[in-house]
Amino acid sequence: MTDWDSSALYDSYKYAGNVPKRGLLIEGRPALGQFDPAKIARYVLLAVRDPLCAYDDDPATQLARRMDVAEQIGRSGMFTTWTGTYKGVAITTVSGGSGSPEAELILHELLEFTEADTFIRVGGSGGIHPKVEPGDVVVSSGVVRDEGMTRAYIPASYPAVSSYEVVVAMSRAAERLGQPYHVGVTRSSDSDFVGVGRPGVGGYFQPWHMDIFDTWARAGILNGDRESAAVVTLAALFGKRGGSVCSVADNVMANKPFQAGAGHHSSMDIALEGLVELAAMDEQTANRGSVRWLGMR
Repeated sequence: MTDWDSSALYDSYKYAGNVPKRGLLIEGRPALGQFDPAKIARYVLLAVRDPLCAYDDDPATQLARRMDVAEQIGRSGMFTTWTGTYKGVAITTVSGGSGSPEAELILHELLEFTEADTFIRVGGSGGIHPKVEPGDVVVSSGVVRDEGMTRAYIPASYPAVSSYEVVVAMSRAAERLGQPYHVGVTRSSDSDFVGVGRPGVGGYFQPWHMDIFDTWARAGILNGDRESAAVVTLAALFGKRGGSVCSVADNVMANKPFQAGAGHHSSMDIALEGLVELAAMDEQTANRGSVRWLGMR
């Protein structure tokens, strides 16, 4: 066993024979997503069934309808999965519940059972920095890991850095579409109330909750959500590419009230068009025989 071989470390675990190493299966399919692994595309969009986005349908289904052709390849009590093509690019879109723990469940199955190498969170968020307006879109360059799930994998000092290729591709798409967008750092948390400076039941607050917005805005954090840290961290930890493209529904510091669905369609447009950009970048990389995109040369 080498020092860096975590799988070999698992093999020395005294309960290794008692738990399935790759996760649970039902009739040969990953148990939680129940998708066909052979039909998962290289590029995956991860969405949340979020009523604050004012979805008029399941978000994975909504994304699938924007594609040229799409097929539902999985459905369980937790997740809905489609694969299709958009402008010739094969894309999988998955919807599920909110938060890093639920994101972990589908990411584990996608990382363990498929050849997908690019995972992008697309959905809604709340504005933190005053310059971010409702209806804007944030392309995350990195994520503050202020949630708990990813700390089960690696200490909080491990950086959640988005793939620079994803950031470039999504930014290019936003520019081409003329959508209002920002590139910067997102904060993910588990709490959607007191943990993000919003009152709990009956106005419940503690002194340390009162500085949350100011603290993170002074640090230049643009927006907050619950899933981006999971997507970016786990993708990077297992040698894949991660990113996040989120619409902004409100901004407390700027006194911009909540607008259900603000920027939602823009984030979906940017995510899909961004994957077309990324596929072209990947093709350039492959044609050069390189392992990473280095711009036009």
